[in-house]
Amino acid sequence: MENDNRTHGMKLRWSFPPYPVGWVSRETLRSYIEGNDPVTGKPLIEEIIYALTAPLTEEEKNFKPERRPRRERLLEPDTEENLQRLFLENGWTDGLPIVLPTEERVAEMLTGTDRDPQEVVGLMSVTPTEERLEYTVEKVAVNAVMAGARPEHLPVILAIAASNITSLPSSTGSYGCMAVVNGPVAKELGMNGGGAAFGPFNYSNAVIGRAWTLMSINFGNARAGQTYMATHGNGLSFTNMCCCENEEKSPWEPFHVQKGFKPGESTVSLFRGWNVHNLNIGNTAAEILNSLKNFGMMGNFTAILDPLVAKGLAKEGFDSADKFREWLVKESDLPFLQKEKVNLIVVGGESNPIYITSDFIYTATMPVDEWIPKGGIKKDARPLRMPVAITCADGSCGIA
Repeated sequence: MENDNRTHGMKLRWSFPPYPVGWVSRETLRSYIEGNDPVTGKPLIEEIIYALTAPLTEEEKNFKPERRPRRERLLEPDTEENLQRLFLENGWTDGLPIVLPTEERVAEMLTGTDRDPQEVVGLMSVTPTEERLEYTVEKVAVNAVMAGARPEHLPVILAIAASNITSLPSSTGSYGCMAVVNGPVAKELGMNGGGAAFGPFNYSNAVIGRAWTLMSINFGNARAGQTYMATHGNGLSFTNMCCCENEEKSPWEPFHVQKGFKPGESTVSLFRGWNVHNLNIGNTAAEILNSLKNFGMMGNFTAILDPLVAKGLAKEGFDSADKFREWLVKESDLPFLQKEKVNLIVVGGESNPIYITSDFIYTATMPVDEWIPKGGIKKDARPLRMPVAITCADGSCGIA
């Protein structure tokens, strides 16, 4: 309550029904209204009437909200062990060890862009009832260092930060998030959109996704049970589903082009949702339609298709993603499904005609190029790269 009072700048009056209020009968909800507030023990309806009609008290008229104190820019020097412990105990990490953001490391990270370190990038909160916290290019660089990123990754991380979108949206359901990179920057960073793209096998995929998580914790003020209210939480929140689209193997125009960008522009597209179903096998339109009908999503459908699946659809006459989206909406006959809420992304290593269905909502596509230095992506003399996934040149790998 105090957090909400502070955010709204006024002292609010509160009443609480029993919980849960979702997915219960009308009779149960009515019993809540006719019953007592479980916190105060007083009749709930009387509290609501009082809150709406009673004159304001002097405290309510003159309420002075407290603003969250700004953190110091620098910490006192200490041992690495003590600093790791400090970050962990203050909730500034995802629970895993970090790269400590020393002044030297942050300065090096800032060479990854030409932008002023004190330029404001955006505002973020994990819940609409909380104060949105402002952050600068330098603060984004701090979180990028913590995530283990290098200067070459900073433009994509800044583009994500500029979206103002958290990877930890507060919901009693447990959201997962996805970031998909398109355009030339994906190849420059050695990102993976092929085999095992969502697995722990690609450096760039991992650190960009983790930076989004750390920014959501530190800029969005994500605190379990306080601002982040997910019942279970979501394992995808550690590094999110972060990869690039497999543009080279796709028979369709890239996802960012479908959203109005040019093929030569670099972007990152963001998604969020609850459910991800894996191991749907088949590359026909009818099979995917059947999956959509049985999925049980809440008005949104994002399918991540192995290139073999997309190529199979192209052979059926769906020579564009847009044409297949239109067909799915028409043939599904689902009144809540609209074309703009169907997303098709090509990712995978052609091991099998597998596609992933999800209820992920598309939230934004952010340009990356404006954050890239004039001299181009700032790479190490010997760029860090994990082993590259082996691809199947003939598209038959893994097919029995």
